[in-house]
Amino acid sequence: MTDRTTTAPHGYQLILPPEWVRIPMRSGTDEAIRSIVEDAFATLPANAPQDRIGPYRREMERRLHGAVKEARRAEALDLYLPLERMHGIAVPASIVVSEMKFPEQVAVDPSAVAHRLLESPGRESETSVVEVDTVRGVRTERTVAADAPGGGELGSRRVDYVVPVPNDHGRWLGIVFSTLGAGDPGDAIADLFVELFDAMMSTFRWSRS
Repeated sequence: MTDRTTTAPHGYQLILPPEWVRIPMRSGTDEAIRSIVEDAFATLPANAPQDRIGPYRREMERRLHGAVKEARRAEALDLYLPLERMHGIAVPASIVVSEMKFPEQVAVDPSAVAHRLLESPGRESETSVVEVDTVRGVRTERTVAADAPGGGELGSRRVDYVVPVPNDHGRWLGIVFSTLGAGDPGDAIADLFVELFDAMMSTFRWSRS
């Protein structure tokens, strides 16, 4: 049996709702996108008009590749996206999992990293210490303001979990959730998605076998 107290995990597991998909960033990205698109259109009748299906298929591929491009800017390990509508509304949302590093003198002490994050500007009233699969981490929730008119960046609701990788000095995981809600990051749909994300994080487990 693997000793959880001394063995560093080689990965993690996260249980997803049926409407969510995972896109790996380091390998198999294009294959995952093709599979997601094929599955999304697999239930259509064989005689469905291709001239009507084609534009929707291309738009889905465009959105998936766009989301991957953004995730790669964050040096992500994995990207998670919801594909189905919630209460008839297509809600833009994503989860990005990436590795993080802190200065060695800080990273040796998880409590020091948590303290640093708790003191970060803008996080004082929105940050709390959490436990993720028995590991102490930090959860931050905030609303990111929209750009000035014409800036192109919409306001979003964001929740970050920052957790040290057990028995692997200096390595941390950042799990970042973001949603626009149904057009307002403070609306009920955004609240519902934040609750869903926290429920998903309660299923997070380190993989050692």
